[in-house]
Amino acid sequence: MDTTPNPSVADTARAHDGPIETDAVIVGAGPVGLFQVFELGLLEIKAHVVDSLGYPGGQCIELYPDKPIYDIPAVPVCTGRELTDNLLKQIEPFGATFHFGQEVTTVAKQDDGRFFVETAKGTRFLTKTIFIAGGVGSFQPRTLKVDGIERFLDTQLFYRVRNPAAFAGRNLVVVGGGDSALDWALNFAQDGPNKAESVILVHRRDVFRAAPASVAKMRELCDAYEMQLITGQVTGFEEDAGRLSRVKVTGSDGVTRIVPLDMLLVFFGLSPKLGPIADWGLGLERKQIVVDTEKFETTVPGIFAVGDINTYPGKKKLILSGFHEAALAAFGAAPYVFPEKRILLQYTTTSPKLHKVLGVESPVFD
Repeated sequence: MDTTPNPSVADTARAHDGPIETDAVIVGAGPVGLFQVFELGLLEIKAHVVDSLGYPGGQCIELYPDKPIYDIPAVPVCTGRELTDNLLKQIEPFGATFHFGQEVTTVAKQDDGRFFVETAKGTRFLTKTIFIAGGVGSFQPRTLKVDGIERFLDTQLFYRVRNPAAFAGRNLVVVGGGDSALDWALNFAQDGPNKAESVILVHRRDVFRAAPASVAKMRELCDAYEMQLITGQVTGFEEDAGRLSRVKVTGSDGVTRIVPLDMLLVFFGLSPKLGPIADWGLGLERKQIVVDTEKFETTVPGIFAVGDINTYPGKKKLILSGFHEAALAAFGAAPYVFPEKRILLQYTTTSPKLHKVLGVESPVFD
């Protein structure tokens, strides 16, 4: 996958004397963070967006850019990449400033009610509001615990698939029993531009956490000798001339099998870490940020949390739920930005003011 940011959303930060003063800082540029830009923009609230990744899209781009998503309202199907691209197009009128490859490390309340925010790279802000849209926080893939194998990382050992074409025609061993492992194993085993020479799926047991349809398809392909399933765990490896050439797979029967390969793909899921967010004085519950359901405000007034990183009674970790939260959070933040202004609910269908903000012509109705 090409991870070069769209030029229109490249990191637009410039050398700045003193902190950047703004209405809002959004931490996280995933789908919910991007839609937060839109909802704030409708209320004429300007935002800067900070993300630890080098490009927008969050988990959608990092984990499943080409995987279909079916539950976005009025969009029957789209990929993670398509969803990100459409959101970026939608927020273009609002001119948000993006700061990629940066992690927010410091948040401190100031005497005037604003927040001082600083990133690990030294970018500083004075902002009236903060929106945490960091998904599961700073997430890292759970790694394969085999001594010495990490030296093949990103050459023959992969925890993410960024460029599927790089695996075409290769002998692959895919390790894991969840959706990601099954999805990619099926992707590379079936006819298509990225079809591998061979695919061997390795899982510690013959029970899977993936979607039943994917498991059924995997077994069908195994029966047709188009891929292979080995039950066991990777316990070692062999190399030739400095290249990973074989892995050792030990089954529950204690037998170790030698499996040749060109590339090893491991999908053990993610290990979410709140990182510095845990030190910001926010109410937390099981590594998630507690919010109300009126404004999705945290226990610190002026700081909001939307998307997978928050928790409240009845919380569902869905992108569409995050979009709803972003809308209410924007209205909740407006009094901090415009304390003297009465905020009215307007509709993009009929409001000339919103049409002006969006840069579109007001329709004429008969």
